[in-house]
Amino acid sequence: MSGPDKPYYTSRPSHYGRPQLGDALLEALTAAGKDIDNLAPNDLAPFENLHVRGRAATRDLARLAGLRRGDRILHVGCGIGGPARTLAVEYGCHVTGVDIAESYVDAGRLLTERVGLDDAVSLHVGNALDLSYGDTSFDVVWMQHVGMYVSDKTPLYHEARRVLRPRGKLAMHEIVAGGVSPPHYPTPWASDPSTSFLVSPDRMREALIKCGLAQVEWQDDTPNSIEWARKPVEAGGSGGLSDALDALLGPDYRERIENVRRNLIEERIEVVQAVFTTA
Repeated sequence: MSGPDKPYYTSRPSHYGRPQLGDALLEALTAAGKDIDNLAPNDLAPFENLHVRGRAATRDLARLAGLRRGDRILHVGCGIGGPARTLAVEYGCHVTGVDIAESYVDAGRLLTERVGLDDAVSLHVGNALDLSYGDTSFDVVWMQHVGMYVSDKTPLYHEARRVLRPRGKLAMHEIVAGGVSPPHYPTPWASDPSTSFLVSPDRMREALIKCGLAQVEWQDDTPNSIEWARKPVEAGGSGGLSDALDALLGPDYRERIENVRRNLIEERIEVVQAVFTTA
């Protein structure tokens, strides 16, 4: 990952992913007793949602945004495509995902094909600050845990607004700064404070409005997130697929995830779900 002087990283942090990531994930699925030649979308649930509260948070945001069947969605920061596949399967949306990490995109394409969703989900390498899509191309821009990677959020939100159709929606599920500082590191998004760009909820809202977006919904998801954080972590990682999380987040993934939980409980970070429009 490039240094903190960049407004957006040219790659994900070095602890993210590894060469042949897709093969490593298939090996982890095999070790967990899954038939990799007959995978179903739910088989990927234990590791494909690298955000607080997992798939439940994706579903809550989809309801908050009022997604409709056939919506064209751009998932910015798609990772290996977990939320993109959920939106395709459960809401009938057509999802284009972009992520800066080529290894994640390649692995996401492999998994998407394996579960038979490559006609509804398309993943690509791309930079959130320089999207390769025309104006008014999408009904919804979707972001889950993206802002903390971006030092200057203005170009991030400008690009989201540009590619949205008139009255399109920006749906966000974001980690923001809490009332106590500093957070404990390492976390999944940063090994130390120099590459972590958390802002307060008020500053995030101000940046969105300055970019010409109008608030539709704003929900403090911190209480739900703290409830999630207090639940005991399943032994052996997530659903017995600790090898998958090792491949995705690095061998110290347990410490990184535990610090997210600790930061939530100690009020060092908060979580927001919000919907803005191009009105």
